[in-house]
Amino acid sequence: MSKKNRPPQDVDTLIQRLQADFAAMPPQFQIGARYLIDHPHEVPIASMRTLATQAGVLPATLVRLAQSLGFSGWTELKAVFVQSLHASPMAYTDSAKAVLKGRNKPLAMLQRAVQAQAQNVSKLAEQNATSMTQAVDLLVKAKRVYVAGFRASHAPAFTFYYLYRLFRNPITMLRAEAGTLEMELRALEAGDVVVLVAFAPYSQEIVRVYEAALESGCKVIALCDSQVAPIALEANCNLIFSTEVPSFFPSSTAAVALVEGLIEQILARTGKKAVMDLQSMENQLHQTGYWKR
Repeated sequence: MSKKNRPPQDVDTLIQRLQADFAAMPPQFQIGARYLIDHPHEVPIASMRTLATQAGVLPATLVRLAQSLGFSGWTELKAVFVQSLHASPMAYTDSAKAVLKGRNKPLAMLQRAVQAQAQNVSKLAEQNATSMTQAVDLLVKAKRVYVAGFRASHAPAFTFYYLYRLFRNPITMLRAEAGTLEMELRALEAGDVVVLVAFAPYSQEIVRVYEAALESGCKVIALCDSQVAPIALEANCNLIFSTEVPSFFPSSTAAVALVEGLIEQILARTGKKAVMDLQSMENQLHQTGYWKR
């Protein structure tokens, strides 16, 4: 079987295949493919007939779409989505119980954690070989940039905000304190670039920002853990990072590394002006922002 006709083995690869083949698909296949891309979490729990009705196509269309992707039929395609559902992250409490089993071997625990973090970071270049350039293009040309990340995703989002602001303006950090998020979202305008950072489990706030950005006609860059994350499905560009570690919580280490790599490339693309603005900011910080003996 050729690589082109080999059926995808995971949801991310399947979504990428649907997106790559979309333009050449017959119109009915496009309708079915769009529904699968937009509603990946419904596929494991709904019947083929129900999905076909909701998508507006015949059940046979979904069967033929599956076969065009190299599957023998719909059941095999659905199994990819089911497998993804079963692979969802465990609850923090369940993961914490597993951590307790190794508490008598702290050095081994640390070694496993470091190895997992290193592996997550090492994947970044391959995961974002093409999309990194797309993200840089959007951000370098942007007149206004907004960034959002909530709860555990706040740290990498704030890192982006802080580093970007060292040499480029304007940028706004969208926040949800005191119930002001809806007010802040009213400022979004067509042509703005909105950078979203999130990983599972996704907060309601980040999905709300994503929806508002699309409604306002903004360009969306999603930094997330999956091509089928709720903030990635209609984003203009997705940058992917891994969060899997043996600890009880998802890791944001690779997300921060991804942010730092993205900022570095934005500075390089901006050129001498970025260096001059950075020098000005750095001089100011040394005068008023850093402690002196």
